[in-house]
Parts: sequence; structure tokens; C-alpha cells
Amino acid sequence: MISNQILQSTLDGLKQITHADFAVTEPDGRMLVQTSSMSGVSEQAAEFASSKAEGLEGGGSHYYKVYDEKTLEYILVVKGEGNDLATVGKLAAFQLTSLLAAYREKYDKDNFLKNLLLDNLLLVDIYSRATKLHIKSDARRAILCVEAKGSAGSAVLEGVRNSGVLAKSDFPTLVAEDYAIVLHEMSSGGGNEELTQLAKDLAAQLKKSGFQDVKISFGNIVGELKDVSRSYKEAEMALNVGKIFYEDQDIIAYSTLGIGRLIYQLPIPLCKMFIREIFDAQTPDEFDEETLQTIDKFFENSLNVSETSRQLFIHRNTLVYRLDKIQKGTGLDLRVFEDAITFKIALMVVKYMKHKENGEY
Repeated sequence: MISNQILQSTLDGLKQITHADFAVTEPDGRMLVQTSSMSGVSEQAAEFASSKAEGLEGGGSHYYKVYDEKTLEYILVVKGEGNDLATVGKLAAFQLTSLLAAYREKYDKDNFLKNLLLDNLLLVDIYSRATKLHIKSDARRAILCVEAKGSAGSAVLEGVRNSGVLAKSDFPTLVAEDYAIVLHEMSSGGGNEELTQLAKDLAAQLKKSGFQDVKISFGNIVGELKDVSRSYKEAEMALNVGKIFYEDQDIIAYSTLGIGRLIYQLPIPLCKMFIREIFDAQTPDEFDEETLQTIDKFFENSLNVSETSRQLFIHRNTLVYRLDKIQKGTGLDLRVFEDAITFKIALMVVKYMKHKENGEY
């Protein structure tokens, strides 16, 4: 059903063009919208709705039935002067019928895409319904997940729709409560660079609109409509993994998740077993802030002692002392590549376990 706001706007526009007054009621006569006060039309509209007539003239007003397919949806009332009032009424009724058809198609498309993303459709249904809804089955597409901290998914969806950065072929919708979805149709030859730029533009517009801490993830590009659900699962995982391991990134691509994607899929008992086997005594989550900062900077500089000490503004020997202390406490020498890899993975596993235990993801 069309919203009352759209109905009112449509009637106001028709009045400006025709200088006639309009009203729309429910089949039971309940008034929905009107361009001026029309007394007595509700009862007449209800009687007309129950009759077999398709049009009625009485009391200086014309009445028309407006159908949504075969279901009577509205009674349109037209009041004014002039010999062409009947023509005006027919045109107005046609306009409302067209609006109903457009809204129905939009709803059907939204419902279809939600079921497609959630794998609720059989393969044969996907292609038959796509044909009916005029959706290309062989276009290259990808899914983006859009989240803003402290905002419901419905609010984010409205922000996405009003952002002005989506193409006509893009389709925003809502699948989860916490974030919005955008089904993006790729341009010819477009790749991850196109998705990254779209995400940046979208994030910028949302921030201008007052949304805070906007994060956007996207899955891999797929070439068939039936594979869109896979891109959605990838985008959803990228959003969750990004919030755990890549907190400083606003744009997260599934293809760049690296080892974080693997850790995210590990069961907690296996993670605990790994931590117990690697560390005999001190575990990574027991380090103080200074030690953690040293480790992060050391990894950031590819295990380069000189560059790390320079960026930390400490003497080289001080850094070596800290690394020796870590080795003594964990049994891992971060200057040795294999030990450094093990330690890096352990840090990520501990971080993942903390998020899981807190029930955040």
C-alpha cells in the first residue's frame, strides 16, 4: 500500500495541475488524505465501494474505484467545476493505479532479494522470479554491508537511500537489524577498486548526515544471480572480522581479511588448546601496555630492531632488553621469523576469544 505521505503529495500535485479537489478513502469510507475538507463523501464512498458500479457521480463529486491488481484498494473522490471533471478523475485514478503497481513491484523485488540473500529460494525459482521482476541474472554483482555504531539498521538503510551515491541498478535493503545491505551491480570491467570507492563515498555521505563510526564491508564479485548469497555471507563475515582484528579500518574487503578470516571460524575449545600449547607461563593478554605497544611496533616494522627503537624513541639496547624479557616469559623470540608468526597468530586468537566470551559477535 502507498504511504499517506505519497498519496497526499500526489493529490496536491494533481490539484495544482487541474485545479480540482481530490480525496482518497478506504473501501469502508475511512478518509485517508484530501486536498480540502469534503464533508459527506465517506458514507457515499462506502456505499459506492459495495456496489458493482465502477464510477459514480453525485453531489457535485465523482467517485472512482482504484484496484491493486484485482483487489479494491481505494476510493478516489474528485470535486470541482467544468465539463472535463470526469476525464480528470479517470486520469487521477490511472495515476494511483500506476503508483500501486510500482509499489507492488518494489515490494516484490525487495522480498525476492531478501530471500535470495538468505538462500530461501530454489534455483528454478530464482531465475523465474528474476525474469518476472526484470532483474538480469548474469550481471556482475557484489554485496556491501553498511553499519553505523549506535544506529539501527533501518535508520542506516534510510541514510543509504538518501545518500545520492547509489546507481539506479543498485538495490538497498534490510536483512539484519544492525546493518543495511546494498546489492551493487558492477560496471563493465569494474573490480574491488570500484567497490572501495563506492564504500568511501557512501561512508562520507553517511557521516555528513550524522552517522557515527560507519563501517562498510563487501564480499567478492559474483557473475550469477544465484551466487549473490555467497557474496552476502562474505560481506557479513568481513564486517564481523573487521570489527575484531581491523578496528582502525572503516572499509573492509573480504578478500583482504587474511588470517583473521581463518581464526574467526575456529571453535573456542581449539583456540584455548592452541594458547595452552604455545605458552607455558605468560600469555599475550597478560602483557602490560608498554610491552604490547613494543610488540605492535616491532611487527609493524617487519621485525626491524633499529627502525622500531627509532619510532619508539628508545635506545636499541632497551628494545633488545624488552624482547629478551618477552622471550623469557613466553619462550618465543620475536626476532626469529617463525616465532614471530606464532606470536602474531596467538595475539589474534586471544583477541578473538575475548570477543567471543563477551558475546559481542
